[in-house]
Amino acid sequence: MQRTFGVHIGQQNLEASALRSLWRRLDDAGVDWISVWDHLYEAPPAGGTLPHFEALTTLGALAADTRNARIGILVMYPGYRNPALLAKAATTVDHLSGGRFVLGLGAGWHEPEATAYGYGLPPLGQRLDMLDESVQLIRSMLTQERTTFEGTHFRTQDASCLPPPVQERLPLWIGGTGEKRTLRMAARYADGWNAAYVGPEEYARLNGVLDSWCEREGRNPSEIERSVNLSFSLSADAAGAARALEELRTRWGDEAVPRLQAGSLLGTPDDAAERVTQYLDAGAHNVNIALRAPWDEEALNAYVTEVIPALQRGR
Repeated sequence: MQRTFGVHIGQQNLEASALRSLWRRLDDAGVDWISVWDHLYEAPPAGGTLPHFEALTTLGALAADTRNARIGILVMYPGYRNPALLAKAATTVDHLSGGRFVLGLGAGWHEPEATAYGYGLPPLGQRLDMLDESVQLIRSMLTQERTTFEGTHFRTQDASCLPPPVQERLPLWIGGTGEKRTLRMAARYADGWNAAYVGPEEYARLNGVLDSWCEREGRNPSEIERSVNLSFSLSADAAGAARALEELRTRWGDEAVPRLQAGSLLGTPDDAAERVTQYLDAGAHNVNIALRAPWDEEALNAYVTEVIPALQRGR
């Protein structure tokens, strides 16, 4: 499977014009993948104090503004939108993008935004049940002429989804690192799996867990694309790299720093290729940097125009 390199954008603390300019620039530069996230508030949580754009409407603009990169969502929480509606939205974005869309699904986690918007956040076990039903329902909606589904949480009655997607099989991805249920669902249903902010050793271990579930589910592991998101904390120079580490501590707190360091690109662009290669060696097919504004623009430009092309030449 070809190795690809992308950018995952948190659409917060940016003007819409800046977002559109960013992903056009990324697409023109030749990145392989551009995705956004599904949040109603900022992440990390700050009480809804930062400007933040909704995911589906953002995806429409991303689809229309770009021409080359695969585009995606990592990941959508079915508790915010009925999965039948998500299937309809995925088909629409696939047409707007000319068949470049990937739909990612996950169990959700952002309790402050869910509570603020009146959704609440059920216990994790219930959310995983919702995710399991959602993947089944959406797959049927995207591939069958009619879908009748009767689940505990979601249902449809003789529902159509016309027009069908441009892609014969619109990829469904599952995001998360839960070993007992999330990875098993990925093995059972998914075209791709994404993990966020884990170190290369842990990624390799989780990748092996997914392979084991594939064996138990009778699935060929090579059928599932593997990706990882790494927090982008590169800086143009060593002094900036030290400030970036301190910024991680300020944003997330001291206790979270070791985990975030493990799943971040830190240092300077000269250090980035070696770090990314560690994830490729651990089994990742796609490595994405995750952007949260503000970032070091000089470092981002160097990563996009120098590091990614060098990695692409070596794939």
